[in-house]
Amino acid sequence: MQSVLIVGAGKGGSAMLRMLMHSEMFLVKRIVDIREDAPGLKFATTLGIDTGVKWQDYLSDDLDIIIEATGSDEVFQAIRGAKGKKTVLVPGSVASIFARLVEKHEALISKLQQESHKRDLIFNNLHDGLIGIDSAGIINFYNKSAEKIVGVRKKEALHKHILETIPSSRLPNVLHSKRVEKNSELLLENGKRVISTRSPIIDEDGNVLGAFSVFKDITEVMNLAEEVTNLKEIQSMLESIIQSSDDAISVVDEFGRGLMINRAYSRLTGLKEEQVVGKPATADISEGESMHMKVLETRRAVRGVKMKVGPSKREVIVNVAPVIVDGKLKGSVGVIHDVSEIQNLTNELNRARQIIRTLEAKYSFDDIIGSSEEMRLAVEQAKLGARTPATVLLRGESGTGKELFAHAIHNGSERKYNKFIRVNCAAISETLLESELFGYEEGAFSGAKHGGKKGLFEEANNGSIFLDEIGELSANTQAKLLRVLQEGEIVRVGGTKPISINVRVIAATNVNLEKGIVDGTFREDLYYRLNRMPIHIPSLRKRKEDIPSLCHHLIQKINQDYGRTIEGLTESALTYLMKYDWPGNVRELENILGRAIIFMNNHELYIDLPHIPDLNTKNEEDIKEETEMLIKENSNLTEMLESYEEGIIKKTLSKNNGNKTKTAKELGVSIRNLYYKMQKYKIE
Repeated sequence: MQSVLIVGAGKGGSAMLRMLMHSEMFLVKRIVDIREDAPGLKFATTLGIDTGVKWQDYLSDDLDIIIEATGSDEVFQAIRGAKGKKTVLVPGSVASIFARLVEKHEALISKLQQESHKRDLIFNNLHDGLIGIDSAGIINFYNKSAEKIVGVRKKEALHKHILETIPSSRLPNVLHSKRVEKNSELLLENGKRVISTRSPIIDEDGNVLGAFSVFKDITEVMNLAEEVTNLKEIQSMLESIIQSSDDAISVVDEFGRGLMINRAYSRLTGLKEEQVVGKPATADISEGESMHMKVLETRRAVRGVKMKVGPSKREVIVNVAPVIVDGKLKGSVGVIHDVSEIQNLTNELNRARQIIRTLEAKYSFDDIIGSSEEMRLAVEQAKLGARTPATVLLRGESGTGKELFAHAIHNGSERKYNKFIRVNCAAISETLLESELFGYEEGAFSGAKHGGKKGLFEEANNGSIFLDEIGELSANTQAKLLRVLQEGEIVRVGGTKPISINVRVIAATNVNLEKGIVDGTFREDLYYRLNRMPIHIPSLRKRKEDIPSLCHHLIQKINQDYGRTIEGLTESALTYLMKYDWPGNVRELENILGRAIIFMNNHELYIDLPHIPDLNTKNEEDIKEETEMLIKENSNLTEMLESYEEGIIKKTLSKNNGNKTKTAKELGVSIRNLYYKMQKYKIE
């Protein structure tokens, strides 16, 4: 390595210094100048090179080369005179030109370095992978995205053949074909799928200088596409399910805007999809509050809310529930039911019940309304009777609910899955009653069916038979009934062969059987058979505390029958009903409530005093006065009761202008029983 002294630290000397610093053959030891502020001196100082201004002191023997860059003849001649030293003369003009060339070269190099740095920054920040090769297939460019996608580090890939890094690469094919390959899918060794575009690099003369490839990892895209496909299939399935539902369905988002409706919804409301979807949840409501908005506010489901929807104001019942995903409210879904359809179904159910009414009992002990002491006692006795096979005799005034108890006893017994036959003994003529109850053999009488006919007792075998108004049976029928109760067998009319049966008898009467025994109209032995387990059902006047609960129950029943929505009675109306003695009992109460509801306006919700017909309520003084009159006119209780009954019949007949059918209906007795009493009291 040659030791060098540079004399002159101006532009020329500085340029020479920079050039020699890049060489491994020369070692610049000193730089001197005749000026103390020459720029080359400052530059040399930063490089750790000796500097000075007395250049003559540095002409020592250890120097191999002295470069004179001052352009001064005096300095040049002195340096040339130095013995054994190699000298280089650089005129000042040449040094200046050289300095400018060096500066331009450095500026160009700096610019190229900056551009290269910018290029590297751009390429390395690309999300797409970028690989370049030369004409021999050697990798000369490889960005960071290529590292991530291919899984091979840059220092391991550069200066190697492309097939060593990516065996399946088609860049060599592009070099050979000189054609661009666009959007070609490629499976890498690490299992990733990429979509690649490859292009050759060709100069102006048509020579192939290399090729490059730009590629994107589509593994995530493919997985996402599969997920989207699955989601679309699920969405399509859900939409198909909703559209195929016969229930009207509407869905809104968390802001209450319509998202979806099905065809059943459009049929019910008369609204099309464009009138609901994207519109506020209130768009379909004619009358009432939006349940969608209420659910979105409270995050709680609502059930059975009535409202009117659509231009035709269709009356519907709405159920709405919130849609919550990962704890966040995303909207709500509503199911709408047509009230008229529900009403039709209710009517069909009622008709079906009417058809099977003669085949099974339709009431249970839960249907018996009343919490008074007298009613609780009657119910407890009936439940005890239901658990035994004994004959039950239900006693009570007309309209107290004897048939209701009979149904409940059958349903509470072990026979509840067998037939329950009801017979109103007063409604069937004496000539037909016997054959209806016990059946008849062929030829028993004119008009008898071929082969005979089963009686109601045979039809009720292993079940229960309810004999209402048992006190109206004729003497002959009473005898046959006694045989059934004693022997458990019957004989058909016109027959001689006994037929064994297993029937539970429940009898009911509103007449005084004991008086019938005294009068000879009712068999004493049959009485004792029937009266084995008597249950007395109290009249309504003896359990007036049950009137509020009875009214509530009856109003609900009448609402269903008449399609009304009456909610109850006012305090004044209830007080008025509580003062009445109800000779017709619960049946009369139901009649009064039904009559009141019929004449009420549609917008009225509570039964008030003006709706209730005049009940002719009497105060305690009137009752006391009538009782005293009866006591004065009659000597015993039987005569007083008969006198009171006679007065009621006369008064009711007069009220109905002698119409016996209306009178019997109002008094709650059969027309036959009314004729009997009129004959007894000699009423014309």
